[in-house]
Amino acid sequence: MTKSIATASINRETAVALIDAAIAAARTIGIPAAVAVVDATGNLRAFERTDDAPFLTVDVAIDKAWSSASFGYPTHVWNDYVSNDPKVAPLAYRPRMVAVGGGYPILEDGKLIGGVGISRGNYQQGQDACVEALTKIGFELPA
Repeated sequence: MTKSIATASINRETAVALIDAAIAAARTIGIPAAVAVVDATGNLRAFERTDDAPFLTVDVAIDKAWSSASFGYPTHVWNDYVSNDPKVAPLAYRPRMVAVGGGYPILEDGKLIGGVGISRGNYQQGQDACVEALTKIGFELPA
């Protein structure tokens, strides 16, 4: 019997590159931002906050990254799940669950290796900054 599983996780160098790409995307969009990258187990791997981003954005960015890495869904998708499916709705009350745009799973060759979360601006701006950063670094987007 095998007693372990092989797991893949985003490395530090790539996590930092993704943070830089997300901050650049946020600047292009015109928003201050906090950006978090978690590994495949939801643990913080890298974080950055622009000087003009409010302090509340720190926890929200980390929790968006965590939420997207939890099941491999972007956070804007969770909004529909918790709003329209009574069997899933209780997840909206879980601590750390953020069901608002701005969080994406990080996928490499179809495998979940982490999550990224961007906080500030509106949900669409966060989504757009995530997509731009993930694409720039060469990650695939969830279907």
